[in-house]
Order: sequence, then structure tokens, then C-alpha cells
Amino acid sequence: MSRSLDALLRPGLLALAIALCTPLASSQLIAAEQASSVRAYNLPAAPLASTLNQIASQAGLALSLNPSLAAGKSSAPVQGQFDAAGALREALRGTGLQLEQSGGTYTLVTVPEGVMALPATSVIGVEAETENAWGPVQGYLAKRTAAGTKTDTALAEVPRSISVATREQMQDRAVQNLDDAVRYMPGVIASSYGSDSRAEWLKVRGFEPTQFLDGLPLPKGTYTMPKIETWDLERVALLRGPASSLYGQTPPGGLLDMVSRRPDALASNEVQLQVGSYERKQISFDSTGPVDDEGRFLYRVSGVVRDSNTTIEHIDDKRYNIAPSLTWNIDPDTTLTFLSQYNRDDTGTTSQFLPLQGTKLSSPAGEVKFHKNLGDPEWEFYDKTYYALGYAFEHRMNDVWQFRQNLRYTKSDLSFQSITAGGFYGSVEDDGTLSRGANVVDEDLSQFAVDNNFQADFDTAAIRHTLLLGLDHQRVNTNYKWLFGNAPTSNITHPIYGQDFSNVQYTAFNDYNQKTHDTGLYVQDQMALDNWRLTLGGRQDWLHTDSTFYNMNNAKDTRDDTNFSGNAAISYVFDSGFTPYISYAESFQAEAGGANGEAFRPGIGKQYEIGLKYQPPGTDMLFTAAAYDLTRKDIVLSDTLGVSRPLGEAKVRGFELEATGNVNENLNLTASYTYANSKMTKVTDPLDKNRPLPLTPENQGAAWADYTWHTGVLDGFGIGFGVRYIGETDNIAIGSMAFVRDPSDGHSDSYTVYDAAVHYDLGRLDNALKGVSVSVNANNVFDKEYISTCDGFYCYYGDRRNVMASLDYKW
Repeated sequence: MSRSLDALLRPGLLALAIALCTPLASSQLIAAEQASSVRAYNLPAAPLASTLNQIASQAGLALSLNPSLAAGKSSAPVQGQFDAAGALREALRGTGLQLEQSGGTYTLVTVPEGVMALPATSVIGVEAETENAWGPVQGYLAKRTAAGTKTDTALAEVPRSISVATREQMQDRAVQNLDDAVRYMPGVIASSYGSDSRAEWLKVRGFEPTQFLDGLPLPKGTYTMPKIETWDLERVALLRGPASSLYGQTPPGGLLDMVSRRPDALASNEVQLQVGSYERKQISFDSTGPVDDEGRFLYRVSGVVRDSNTTIEHIDDKRYNIAPSLTWNIDPDTTLTFLSQYNRDDTGTTSQFLPLQGTKLSSPAGEVKFHKNLGDPEWEFYDKTYYALGYAFEHRMNDVWQFRQNLRYTKSDLSFQSITAGGFYGSVEDDGTLSRGANVVDEDLSQFAVDNNFQADFDTAAIRHTLLLGLDHQRVNTNYKWLFGNAPTSNITHPIYGQDFSNVQYTAFNDYNQKTHDTGLYVQDQMALDNWRLTLGGRQDWLHTDSTFYNMNNAKDTRDDTNFSGNAAISYVFDSGFTPYISYAESFQAEAGGANGEAFRPGIGKQYEIGLKYQPPGTDMLFTAAAYDLTRKDIVLSDTLGVSRPLGEAKVRGFELEATGNVNENLNLTASYTYANSKMTKVTDPLDKNRPLPLTPENQGAAWADYTWHTGVLDGFGIGFGVRYIGETDNIAIGSMAFVRDPSDGHSDSYTVYDAAVHYDLGRLDNALKGVSVSVNANNVFDKEYISTCDGFYCYYGDRRNVMASLDYKW
């Protein structure tokens, strides 16, 4: 597409979306359809008469109610998507009452003696289920998602490449972090720098994804990563490709859209005890239910306490986490949920930044063992505190319009000292002596973020619309200081601890304060005409950045950037379950920090994608295929010194396959394959021309299956098995100095590792043990030793075998 044509069409997406979404339906037509229209309900248990009258009044139904029949009775919770009559029947569950219809009037009567109470509630136009985009999922297949649209949409119909890890899948695999949660999805590299207890180093289609929690972005610094506790999550969705037309500042590779566990009207509790490799001891807990008898207030509190060692000697991995939340059901159409979280991490640099000699290359002194600590545990530490407080507000105005507001304040404080072994300083000497670098980092981030949107569901002639109008704003304040100096030498076979660091002379490679204010106005229209689906959207961002670079003689820089990001997609939903689609999307993302006393120019990207989704009718399986062409301009990457540099343009082309779901009652499955060809296309240094993006293998594949018996002698027993293949990579850091550009130094071989699990529901053995289950999970079960990557200066070992036993009790 020519530049002039591109500039003409992109703003046109926004104008076209607005033009097509003007509501034409008259108020009389809306009122006539209220009784049969399907809507989402989230009503707690309450006095029966009150609940029935509210439902009938909102839907315009005539309800004949004898007060004596309803006296003293409470309704059942009504949660999910129902037509009005279905919502009434749902509220009557367990009351001994039922509805009788005569003409247009519904009458409340007693269930005749000896007759089973109520027929199954049916929902017009959708399956009889209560799943929504922000709630629990049965099994491995999430059928609805808000990732990519911010609306409750069928996953099989979203014209984008999306994967979802459900709570059940994460439980089966004993997921402990986001690396674990996404490692079986296509298009993503997890643990890209090997074992690192500090953070998740993810790559999606060649770029590090932005993380969103409950609809809002999470702040990320250079070393201050969100590292959200997965125990507190209901689901993790991975959206591949640009998404700035709705989400604002995001990279072209994709984003993670996480949903917190939220208060539930049904009381439940869970405690999980875990012990495992490296003296791991962990307790996780979760409790939810109503606070009051009417169920207007619901609570949830979950948390994790962990005390563990790591694969590296003398490095701990401790975490203290708690996530309280409270829902206030203000009225049947209005809900306010307060969400909060606190994390405290006490660990170290388990990735270690090891020298090439003794890892990838041979050394006269021998091999660097994966468990050896080449730092100094008496000097090193990593302390991070994270807390967040916010809310999610929802209000339905009528059967057409609803309003949502998500708001959160987040604060992260990080202080750590770490040693890098060898690398920049050259080779390991024959006797094993190596020079080292000392790093002192202080980083703190604070963020305020709010997202407001109005959603309208209506028809114009034969076209159904889901219109989204939104305005969001975020402010981020970052203070980052990185000091680097020459540490005392050590030895790769006999490390020396307790050395004197008081005379180390440091240089401030980074020392700055940066404040960003970003406001975005967006619109999206999801249109349906028979089996056709058309999505159009656009967003205008206004970004203001103030920077002070203390290590550049207090140089100050102010810049203002504006950007329009568009999105267009069309698909056709065949009755057979096939949905082919074509989409175009754009990205816009500010880069943290700067060079030469000036902030970096924001990066922009675009992607063309063609895909096919297939959900066989009547099954819980989803098969997807996607091919894409992605370009990012004004790319910024870190070189092997850890210094960020602007480097021009990169392209990634590839395709992905995925199969996920519940094959039958016993077997759950997720499997994927990825092909990605990446290269730098426009660069400032000719040595970088056509060099692949770091940590982006051309080929990778993964599969996990869990089989559980529900009958016979093995009733309650299950096994799981997984395999993960990562192809070879060339990882010389872009922009590195010429003398370290031997391609063999950055080449990493392919590797394959296996995971396994066994679990048993003890309640099947004895009813007195109902709710108790045991499991054993092992990652890298055959303890394969491999190098995750080398970048020309340093190498990083991959995760070794990790076995964990769990005792879980739910009641």
C-alpha cells in the first residue's frame, strides 16, 4: 500500500465506523423486543418478590404475583445470559414455585406435589450456559473473551489470533508464573532468558508484550516487571498482533489480557499446600462468598506465601501475596467491584549472565555448572514491592446502552544489586579466573490508569451492532538509575564470596526521571449481517513526555506525540463451524528512556493477518490457523551492554496453528505450532541488516494433554503429559559492538523438554475426603541441560527439572 493511500484510508476507518453505527431503532421497537432479548444478568440471592419484580419491570413483562407465595422466600442468584422469562425461571430455582404463561401474562404458582421442579432454562440464540468474558470457564476451552474487542464476544468469532489459558488448565499444569501459563500457546517464547526468578521475559511474534490486568495496562520498567501472581487469576488471554486501536500503547507483537478472580455469590473456599524441588514450601488460599444475607455484598480474598531456594546456590525465591476484592451489587443493573493486590518479592538474579567460556564455548578450567553462583550472595539482593488498588464499575442504562469504568493506581519499588560474570570483560582465564561487573539498580514506577467506555447493542435494518465508544487516560512516573562498575574477580569452579565492594567505581549508564501522560479516544463497531461479521475501529492518542536525564548534566526533554491507530476485519461464520477472516491492525508504543538527552520516538507498527477458526458444532474444541505479515518502525532494542538504542525497522512473517479444548469428558488438550521469520530491514548499522530479531526462533511447537478417569477402578485418577520444542536461534544483540559479532557466539541450538503430572481426587475413595485432591507435577521431567540463549556476551541456562507435590482442599 502506498504511503499516500495508507494516510488516506487510516483516518477513514474511524469516520466509517461512526457513520455506520447511528441507532435507527425506534423506542417503540426496542420496547417490543425487550421481552425476548437476551441480556447479561448478575443478580445475587435476594428477597424473591423483589427479584421477580425487577426482572419483569425491566423487560416489560406482565407478572401476576401472589405475595403470600413469595413471602419469606429468597431467589436463587441469576448470573449469565438469559431472556427475561429464562431469568425469572433461574431466580425460582429451589423455591418450590414455577411460572405459568397465559397469553402475555406470567403467573407464579406452586409446583404440584410429586412433580420435579423446573425445566432447564433455555437462552434464545445461544447455548444454555452462563460463561462470560470475565468469568470462570469449565475445562480448557474459553468460549467467550473480551481480548481484542473489550466486549463479551464469542472467541470463535473474534477475527484475531487469540489463545486463552483457563483456571482449570493452569491448575492441571501447576502454573506458578506467566511463563508457565503461556508456554504452550503459539507465537510466544516463554523464559526467553532461561530461569529467572525476577521476571517473565516473554516474546510474542518477536516483541515483548504489554500486560493488561482487568482491562488496564500494567506499568513496566527496565527491570521492574509486573510479575502478577497467577493464583489470583481467572484466565490469561494472549492476543497476537497490534491492538492499539482499542488499547493504546501496545507493541505490534501482542498483549496479555488477564482477568482477576472476582467475588462470587456462591460461597467456596480452597487451600493448597505445595512442597517441591529446591526446598520449596508454599501455601495458597482462596475464599469467596456473600457478606450479607441478601447477597448485595460479595467478597473474595486469595493469596500466596512461598519460601523456596532456586536452581542457583544461595539464591532464595520468597513471595508474599494477597489479593482482596469486594463486589457491591448496588442494584440489578449496577455493580461496583473493588480490586486490590500486594506482592513482596525477595529473590536474586538466577539468570546470572554467564560467560561464553565454560557454557557455550570450552574452557581450560572446565564447565560452568548450572547451579553454581558466580556472583556474591553476601552483596547481591533483589527486593521488589508491588501494590495496586482500583475498581471495576458497570451500569446498564437500558437494553441498548451500558457503561463501564475501570480504574487503578499501581506502585512498584525495586532495589537490587547483581553481578554479571565475564562477558564484556573478555575470556575466562585458564585457571578459571574471570572478571565481573557490578550492577546497582534503583527503579520505582507509579501509574494512574482509567478507562471509560459506553457499549450500545442495537440494530439498523438487518445489521446488528455492538458499538463501543471509549476514553482512557494514564499517567506514569518512572525513576530509574543503573550504576555499573568493575567487581572483584572470582573463579568459575571455586567462586569467592564475601569480597569487599566498597572501592568499586561506578558509572551511571542510566539515571533519569520520565513522566508520561497519555489520553486516548476510541470507537469500535462490531457489525453482523446474517453470517457476515465486520469490525471497524480507530483511536487517537495524545502522548506528552517529560524527561530529565541526570547522567547527562540534568538534560531536560519534552515531546508531544499524536497518533491514529486503525483496525479493520471481516469474517464469515459458516453454520458448519468454520470462520475465515482477514484483519488489518496498527500499533503505537512509547519507548522508555532515551539517548543523548532526548526521549525515544514512539514505535509504530502494522500487521496484515488472514486466519481460519473451526469449532465443530456440539463440541468443546477450537482449531485455529493464522498467517501474518508484521512491520515495526522506530524499533528500540538493548545491546549486550544493556543500553537501549534506536535501530530502525523490523519485519516478522509467519503462521501459527492451535488446537485447544475438551476432546471428551475425560480428555483435555492444548497443542500449537509456530513458524516465524524475522529480520531487521532498515538499520543504522549495515552489520545489522537482515539480522533476525533476538530470541525469535523460526520453529517451535508444544502439546499438553490431561486424561482423567470418571468411572471404573481408576475413577478420580488422572495423568498429564506435555512436550515443548524450541528451534535454534541467532541472538547476537542488535546494535552490539563489532568485535563481539561472531555469529556463532549468538547461536543457540534447538531443544525439547517434557512435562508430566499425575493427580487423584481422594473424594472418590472416601466420601469423608470430598474436596481433597493430590497431585505431582514435573517440568523438564528428564532434567535436560540446555542453553536457553546466548547474546554474544552472555549465556543463560534453561530451567532444569522441577518437581512439585500439591495437596488441595476445596469446600
